[in-house]
Amino acid sequence: MNMLSQIKYHLSQADKIARENDLGDIFSYSRAKEVLIAEALGHTVATTYSGADGYDKDGKPVEYKSTVGKKISATYNGISVQPTWKEQVEYLQNEKIGKYAHHYFARFEGTDIKELWMLTAEQVLKLLLPALEKQFNSTVKKKDPRLGYGIRESKIKEYGKRII
Repeated sequence: MNMLSQIKYHLSQADKIARENDLGDIFSYSRAKEVLIAEALGHTVATTYSGADGYDKDGKPVEYKSTVGKKISATYNGISVQPTWKEQVEYLQNEKIGKYAHHYFARFEGTDIKELWMLTAEQVLKLLLPALEKQFNSTVKKKDPRLGYGIRESKIKEYGKRII
């Protein structure tokens, strides 16, 4: 079997296992990385693409973020805009960020997790809210009005707990 045939075979096997376990398309939405993070933490992977990425050992929903960059970072994109800032904060606290008590950030090289950090929802909100409020109050018209912000390595290391 040549190299491309071997890769195709193993990818097909991974896809088959994922579908048999209701994980959907292993190649969509960083699902493969979610599987690798969940496996490293002893979690289970969510069976849907929206909502929680995984569930911890107690069955509580968690959020996973991953990067293949040289430095650990996390990006929160596509955050729906609410009518007022007060409603935006409530949405972030109760439906988007705060509903996941723990957020895990992984830096990958291939399938290897080189770093894995955990921040609480409160820590993530502390880092995101000031920047998101500036975007929310901006009068600049954007093609995509949704909010988003990236958390830098220095903040992850300052506030987070290293797992790997």
